[in-house]
Amino acid sequence: MLWSVAGDVRALLMLPAALTMQVAHPAIGAGVDEHSVFRTDPWGRGERSLRSVQLWVYGGADAAAEGRRLRALHRDIQGTDAHGRRYHALTPAYYSWVHATGYPVYRHGLALLHRPLTEAQDRRLYAEWLQVGRILGIHDRDMPQTVEEFWPYYRRVLAEELEATAVVRELLDPDAPVPAPDRGPLLLRIALRPLWPLLRRPFQRIRAFLTVGLMPPDARAAIGLEWTPGQERRLRRLARVVRAVVPVLPERLRYLPLARRARQAARR
Repeated sequence: MLWSVAGDVRALLMLPAALTMQVAHPAIGAGVDEHSVFRTDPWGRGERSLRSVQLWVYGGADAAAEGRRLRALHRDIQGTDAHGRRYHALTPAYYSWVHATGYPVYRHGLALLHRPLTEAQDRRLYAEWLQVGRILGIHDRDMPQTVEEFWPYYRRVLAEELEATAVVRELLDPDAPVPAPDRGPLLLRIALRPLWPLLRRPFQRIRAFLTVGLMPPDARAAIGLEWTPGQERRLRRLARVVRAVVPVLPERLRYLPLARRARQAARR
C-alpha cells in the first residue's frame, strides 16, 4: 500500500494536514514553536520532512538510519508547553502521536483523491504504518496494534489532548510572513521572487484550505477549525479533477524523485 501511495504526488497534498494534527497536541506544538526552524526556513523544513517520510518507505537500508537520525535529533528537545506542563519530544505518547496521525490522514486523503479503501486495504495500510513506526523506533507497546484498537486511542487523543495551539493558528494564518520559495528549479525561484508579495497571501489561503479540507473531519472538529459546506463542495470538485488527472500521468510526473528511483530499481 505505502509503496504505491507514499510517493504519489497526491501525498504532497496530504502531508500538511498530518503536520497540523501533530502540532495541535500542546506538547508537540510547544516543541515545534521553541525548537523548529519552520518560521525562518519553511521551505527547507518542508523539503527535509518530505524526504524523511520518503526514506521510511523507499529508503531500503537507509530507512533504519533515518529512524535513528530522527531520534537523535529529538533527544534534546524538551521544555514547557502552554499549560505549564513539562514535555520531552521522545516521550512515547508524544512521539507515537506524531507517527499515528499519518494513518487517518492517508485514509481520508485517499478516499477523496484516489478511492475509498476496502476493509482489507485499510488493515494492510495500518499494518504497514505500524512497520514504519518500528523503523522510527516506536515500540509496539506504544501504538495500538490493530485497526480496532486504533480508533478508541485516536478518539481519546482528539477529545482530551488536541486544541488550536499557537502553531496551528500560525500555520493557517493567511497573513503569516512566509518567505519566497528557495527550493525547486532555479528559473522558477527567480520568476517567483519579485511576484511573491502578490502571491504570498493567495498561496497561504490555498494551503490552509487544503490543510483543513484534507484533515479527517473529526480531527478538524476537535481542533476547532471552521469548515463550511461551500468549502466541502469546492474541495470535492478539486478532488474529482485530481482523481481524473493524476492516474494518467507518466511515472516521472506522478511519483516524487526518491520514490520514482526506488520503483525503477525494484523493476530492474
